[in-house]
Amino acid sequence: MNAITKTDFSFPNQKSLYVGKVRDVYNIDDRYLAMVVTDRISAFDVVLPKGIPYKGQVLNQIASRFLDATSDIVPNWKLASPDPMVTVGLRCEGFRVEMIVRGYLAGSAWREYKAGARTLCGVTLPEGMVENQKFPTPIVTPTTKADEGHDENISREEIIRTGLVSEADYNELERISLALFQRGTEMAAGQGLILVDTKYEFGKRDGKIYLIDEIHTPDSSRYFYADGYEERLAKGERQRQLSKEFVREWLMENGFQGQAGQQVPEMTPAIVESITNRYIELYEHIIGQPFQKADDCTDVARRIEQNVNNYLRTL
Repeated sequence: MNAITKTDFSFPNQKSLYVGKVRDVYNIDDRYLAMVVTDRISAFDVVLPKGIPYKGQVLNQIASRFLDATSDIVPNWKLASPDPMVTVGLRCEGFRVEMIVRGYLAGSAWREYKAGARTLCGVTLPEGMVENQKFPTPIVTPTTKADEGHDENISREEIIRTGLVSEADYNELERISLALFQRGTEMAAGQGLILVDTKYEFGKRDGKIYLIDEIHTPDSSRYFYADGYEERLAKGERQRQLSKEFVREWLMENGFQGQAGQQVPEMTPAIVESITNRYIELYEHIIGQPFQKADDCTDVARRIEQNVNNYLRTL
């Protein structure tokens, strides 16, 4: 199967197309969104030159599963997934912040802590913690949602003071985020995994808060394998991760961290295939079921277009 790295559909009543790092989002009549999860892959805020076959299907189907599994906590934007790489849903007015929930001191939080920081986004962190240690209770560390460049850490107080989100809405976003994280934690534990941290995005429609975009995918979340976690923590060893961190590690080993003047290493067919296999492995560990590759038709773009058009006719 050829990787789908670019789409240029013209759906009925289409108003606009937003091209993100990975997703192509079609605005249908200002009422619906058709989100195509492409096979593009990004790291260090750079879209890599080759796509990864089946990556889009993996991410779309994981997100779709978790949207369905959390709809009792908060309504979400999803209406249907008419194609393995597509979700169609309600268009919402997105909040200008992302809600990051952390259950463990890992990633950028650990790097700041190691450098001496004891507050993160206004949250006080305990003294004497080590990398990948569990927090007494999960913490919420929001970021701004930037149109370009990097998202920036921001505190609850700054969000409310600057009017990015009202106090009432922010309190609700925090409550929902922690409830979603608890559900994700329970589901991960059932697969022998630890949900370390994740991000959630929300929007509003008709005055009601909706969960939007992806949820609990390996692109938006970090997972550890539960087996051996305590032993590795005690020895100060690196945890076994289930995320796209392996892509970043491959790039760093080959001298690329997204900085000016650096060249992306050659993505040979063997490298591309290995990344595909890792994403399929991620799917099977997170979902707990074998991954079923979508039919190997020669024109995947045409399949997507037909499936989405057929669904839009039902709206």
